[in-house]
Amino acid sequence: MTLKIALPNKGSLSQSATEMLRESGYRQRDDAKQLTVADVENDVEFFYLRPRDIALYVGEGTLDAGVTGRDLLRDSGAKADEVLTLGFGASTFRFAGPRGRYTEVADLAGARIATSYTGIVRSFLEERGIEASVTRLDGAVETSIQLGVADAIADVVETGTTLRQAGLEVFGEPLLRSEAVLITRAGADVPDAFGVFLRRLQGVLVARGYVMMDYDIAEEHLPTATRLTPGIESPTIAPLDREGWVAVRAMVPRDGSQRLMDELYDLGARGILLTDIHACRL
Repeated sequence: MTLKIALPNKGSLSQSATEMLRESGYRQRDDAKQLTVADVENDVEFFYLRPRDIALYVGEGTLDAGVTGRDLLRDSGAKADEVLTLGFGASTFRFAGPRGRYTEVADLAGARIATSYTGIVRSFLEERGIEASVTRLDGAVETSIQLGVADAIADVVETGTTLRQAGLEVFGEPLLRSEAVLITRAGADVPDAFGVFLRRLQGVLVARGYVMMDYDIAEEHLPTATRLTPGIESPTIAPLDREGWVAVRAMVPRDGSQRLMDELYDLGARGILLTDIHACRL
């Protein structure tokens, strides 16, 4: 059975999702107008849909899996589950209002709130016993307060620059921290090809988070060096032609790798190299 995957057709998630799938060895569209791509070799068919619709198609079982934002998944109310976080598209969903008017979420009792994500906002308020009017507006909601449509808004906040320009400030706890996620229908069986698809994405995530480190070091310093670079299972160690020296290879986290190179150099390691990893299986 061919695996059917939904991908964002445009927006901030689209390009990153396409790049990740290409890194995973899957064929992707060359023209933004293409609505479907069949990858016969890998027994997968990709459907390019509005990001907001993806969770609904997957939740209804029309498609087997999809890539969308956690915020869109939660807002849709679809019967779909997160399977894997994908490491891109991070954002925070916050309340905002005129400067100085609100300090905490409880202050919203009786207020009019404009948002593009009514499902998230209503659930958040209901869980806290706060009664407020929630109105859905598509697109930018920052001007709704100035136009008298709302008293406060709830929206995705990245830098906050747009809000400040509109004379608004965030307040209260975040409603949701979102990022791109892989989803499947809740409780449904998926084709066997999904297991391969999932492992490939996991391999790309690991490859992006790690680098390969190679270095030469005297055997007397090897115990300390391998404690610094234990690798995934263990480092690979090979003798050098130079007596008393060995070559070491290990996967290390990308974050902090430069500092690790400095520590190894101070320990006496030489010929220290870092190499990007394009894909892996653990």
